[in-house]
Amino acid sequence: MKKAWAYLIGLSQGILSAKNWLLAYALLILLPVSIMLGTFYQRSNEVLEKEVTRTMQLTLKQAGMNLTYKLNHIRDSSNSVFMNQILYDNLLQKDKITDQLGQIRELRNLAETAQENEDIFRLRFFVEASRMYGGDRINLYPLADMDQYPWYEAVKEAGGGIVWTGVYPEIYNDYGEKKIFSAARLLRNPRDYEEIVGVLVMDVSETLVQEIVSELQFSEKYAPYLLDGRGRLIYGTAGPDGVEPGAEAGSEQEMNQLPEDVLSAISHSEEGVVKRTIGRDNVNVVYTTVGTTGWKLVAQVSEAEISHRATALGQFTSIATLAGITVMFLVLVFVLLMFMIQGVQRRVQMILRMIRKEGIGWLEERRSMPDGDFRLLERSVDHLIHKVNNLVEESYQAKIQEREAQLRTLQAQINPHFLYNALDMINWSAISHNAEDTSEMIEALAQYFRLSLNKGRDNVSIEDELELARVFLEIQQNRFPSTFTFSIQAEPGLESYIIPKLTLQPLVENALLHGIRKTKSKQGTIEISVRLENGDVVLTVADDGIGMDPRQANRLLLEPAAGQQADGMEGSFGLYNVQERIRYFAGNRYGLSIETEPGKGTVVRVAVKAVLRK
Repeated sequence: MKKAWAYLIGLSQGILSAKNWLLAYALLILLPVSIMLGTFYQRSNEVLEKEVTRTMQLTLKQAGMNLTYKLNHIRDSSNSVFMNQILYDNLLQKDKITDQLGQIRELRNLAETAQENEDIFRLRFFVEASRMYGGDRINLYPLADMDQYPWYEAVKEAGGGIVWTGVYPEIYNDYGEKKIFSAARLLRNPRDYEEIVGVLVMDVSETLVQEIVSELQFSEKYAPYLLDGRGRLIYGTAGPDGVEPGAEAGSEQEMNQLPEDVLSAISHSEEGVVKRTIGRDNVNVVYTTVGTTGWKLVAQVSEAEISHRATALGQFTSIATLAGITVMFLVLVFVLLMFMIQGVQRRVQMILRMIRKEGIGWLEERRSMPDGDFRLLERSVDHLIHKVNNLVEESYQAKIQEREAQLRTLQAQINPHFLYNALDMINWSAISHNAEDTSEMIEALAQYFRLSLNKGRDNVSIEDELELARVFLEIQQNRFPSTFTFSIQAEPGLESYIIPKLTLQPLVENALLHGIRKTKSKQGTIEISVRLENGDVVLTVADDGIGMDPRQANRLLLEPAAGQQADGMEGSFGLYNVQERIRYFAGNRYGLSIETEPGKGTVVRVAVKAVLRK
């Protein structure tokens, strides 16, 4: 009986020691770490929300810069017409009817020249009704018609300066009704500045603003809109407040009016973020200024939506952080368990000593595990810690690479757009100097860049891809005149299918530069065809150039050629790059095949899964 009581007392002391260790773990480690985690999560969310808001500001600013550029282009066109001496020579003459017919032709030619700018829908001259040409209502209108426009008073107050109107509906005799906004200005007699000889109005389609504003997908509840310098709505899309596209000032607009303090803050700075409350929503009002007009481009985003985006953005980082904290918990638990086991071991050894003292020898075989087992467990935990630390480091490096890729993507979007816009300005200069050949080449190159950009999308319709190939070949025909011909054939109904962008262009370039241009005559033919085969889209590029060894052709599909850069284009055939992109888009059973033989030309066949454009 005495031996049994001693054994039970020792065992109860060991259990009590384990409970004390668990209580100490909860109070000294688990509770502080939980508070630390909560604080870290709250702080990281605040930082991420600021970063998301800043990203929205940059996106909105970029949209404002794009709109400013287009409006500057329209302003420059207006200035060009406004300063044209031909305009005033015709407005100031009062000749016979036969002479006025010549004046009509000259004014229409002036209008048509300005309308070659794709952003200008119609150029209208409002002139005295006494002139016969003042009433054809295509490009020439009676000056009295200006009284029907509410913004005419602002035009008169501006003298000869440009007044930008809001979006409004206009009915054209040769087109019908269309929603537009205009850049209007007075035309004065150069010899008598007080005499008003007409009004110059450049009409711009609502879609110019709509295309830019519609890309600002900041909120599912609140749509972006434009305000004029006095805070009045001049363009907006349908949102929870019931504002329709191009809504004029009125009761519906007033439902979406910003509070006076918000309007005041917006009017006194170029860009920024202002907070407001709509019902139960705390809303951030992000705005920027459109330089040419003084308009304000405004987007509203609720803080709940910003928080949701920040949570999604920080999810990866949170997982890595939690993984690191989990490792720390494992180490702490291991240390606590080790101390607990040592305490229990001491109790068991004491019981064994008591049993030996009492002469009970059969319990000596039931001793605790040797020290080697604990060392094995410790080594295993150490290995786990190192492995998790390596994973955390890899996750951190992946996050850095992801941010760098985002920056490179933004730069890649900005630089091509700058180049395309520069080409457009050079084209306008070529037109003004009657350099038609130069203008055609610049327009072709600009069209090539516009098609290749595709608004940043990776996939394009077959129709756009064929058009890109056609523009590329026409540019090469100007580069190598009378050296090759080409044909493009596509089965009807394939225009709505999509393929990876720049699928055909590398193949067409190979056919020309590595096929036809390397023949002795440097002349040949390129044939492009698109058709459906067994539910798949098949694109073929064939040439009658020098051809190549079939084994070399197969190697080009399996690995990058010598001298090939990361994009698969510089100094090589680029076939490996196209092959990989096709397989990424459609799967491994799709891709390229080559039929070729030295001296007998090359046929490249591209098989792609048929995917309709959404």
